[in-house]
Amino acid sequence: MNRKRLAGLYKFLVFFLLIAFVVSCSFILFLHFLHYSMEDIRAAAPITFGNVLFITLLFWILDSIRTHFYQEKPIRRITEGLARITKGDFKARIEPLPQISGMAEYNEIIRRINTMAGELAGVETLRTDFVSNVSHEMKTPLAVMQNYAELLQYPELTEHDRMEYGAAVGESARRLSALITNILKLNKLENQKIYPEAAPYDLSEQLCTCILDFESEWERKHLQLETDLDEEITVCADAELLSLVWHNLISNAVKFTEDGGTLGVSLHAENGWAIVAVSDTGCGIDSETGRHIFDKFYQGDTSHAAKGNGLGLALVKRIIDITGAEISVASELGKGSTFTVRLRTEAANGT
Repeated sequence: MNRKRLAGLYKFLVFFLLIAFVVSCSFILFLHFLHYSMEDIRAAAPITFGNVLFITLLFWILDSIRTHFYQEKPIRRITEGLARITKGDFKARIEPLPQISGMAEYNEIIRRINTMAGELAGVETLRTDFVSNVSHEMKTPLAVMQNYAELLQYPELTEHDRMEYGAAVGESARRLSALITNILKLNKLENQKIYPEAAPYDLSEQLCTCILDFESEWERKHLQLETDLDEEITVCADAELLSLVWHNLISNAVKFTEDGGTLGVSLHAENGWAIVAVSDTGCGIDSETGRHIFDKFYQGDTSHAAKGNGLGLALVKRIIDITGAEISVASELGKGSTFTVRLRTEAANGT
């Protein structure tokens, strides 16, 4: 028999004993007067009624005390806590009630409210950090654009300087555009406004295309490109969304690899999975960065912060989650990193 049934049985017994006590006292008093003479019935009736009234008043007082401690006080504590939370104080917590009979249900409500407050506090922190980070990320390229735009107004500028300043303005504009684009994409993904449209396609061909998109960048840094792509590996997924994954991973690998380093991209099929690995010989990731690498705006290597906005890997993680794929990171500080993505092949999806 569970605790709830035991509590119900306990309440039933209490009410039974109270009612039995009242009825017994009334009958004993009434019969006491009738014991002497049937003529005493007129005197016995009002006395018995007065006795019932007295006992009722006594129980009313006791019930009022019980209601105050078991209902009014807990409800007041809960409503006061909720009032603080509704005013935006998400750090507010409601103290649990004493562990006595009748308080377990209230404590369960309090526990759930405190859990809700904790979740709201986390959401509020994320919102505040998001606004702060977006403001900071937008302010930097805007400041660069403003400064170079003012410099471009000087008539004595050489053609070389004018071209250099114009290129700086264009690069800042592209960075700002990429930031806004990633924010919009991430917002749509998190609010489920983008739904994956799965269709079979050749993953190896897509990876080749994505690698070639960065040809000018890895050639400019004289990176050694190592590819090991199995041919004709077909997956059933949203090609456009996964293209964002490969572009972000390859872009990061190029960005964090020093001149003359190595960039690697591999694709293999294994037990119904297509396994894509993007590796580099860059700065690597320490354990602290590894714990936050998929968080929005988090950038472990601040020396490369001007080249990104900290949203790329957050976008990657969200796409991986909604497409049912898996991603893992292996890294060693100072030696490089490898991002591995596993997704089901078309054959595995069909089984």
